[in-house]
Amino acid sequence: MISQLLLLAAVTFGAAFIRGLTGFGMAIILVPLFGLIVKPTEAVFLGILLQVLIGPVGLKIILADAHKQSALLISGFAVLATPIGILLLQHTTPDVARLMIAATAIGAFVLVLLPQRGALRPGPKETALTGFASGILTGFAAMPGPPVVPYYLRQPIPPEEARASMMLVFFITAITGTIASYVLGLAHARLLWLSLLLFPSVLLGNWIGAKCFGKVRANLWRSFVAGVLGVAGISAVIRLLN
Repeated sequence: MISQLLLLAAVTFGAAFIRGLTGFGMAIILVPLFGLIVKPTEAVFLGILLQVLIGPVGLKIILADAHKQSALLISGFAVLATPIGILLLQHTTPDVARLMIAATAIGAFVLVLLPQRGALRPGPKETALTGFASGILTGFAAMPGPPVVPYYLRQPIPPEEARASMMLVFFITAITGTIASYVLGLAHARLLWLSLLLFPSVLLGNWIGAKCFGKVRANLWRSFVAGVLGVAGISAVIRLLN
């Protein structure tokens, strides 16, 4: 039990560092790797809880820098779709769930590599579809990021705006995922206590990552984001095959 907790804490620290630096990535890294240590349903709920706990940290800056119109529209559709994702998870076998979660991380990597769009922001239809897909993935894998990250990173906007907008969406979807998980019976008290034990690792990793943000050029930051997605997806597949 102690060794398992230490392993979970180490993974949590690394994922939280990525979150602090890029604005996303915690769940994309946590859930596939957690799912190899605990059951996929437990990994998903732990990922959701840890995002709720870290969400208020730096919220004032997030609200100041985020593009609220798009972030709130995405979050609204994600709230509606999250219970669908949880129901899908509950009716999926663990091995299939692990494979689909790993595939989701790789899919996000591919989307980020697509060329940037023009100066115009995405329209309401694309924004709504992004939110709906994000909600399903929140419930199924605690990973709202794969649709949201390409949505913002493919726009020619400053990293500060992209990072803050993603963080705002992820905080709202994490709250929704927590409530829906309790209502639909995915959560239990042991996972709540485990998330509290892991929270110091999240705080430390996120703090160090946030300190590093802004010290690299925008193009290098975007390349690092893409690399994080790729490594997370490939690592999950390799561990799953082993």
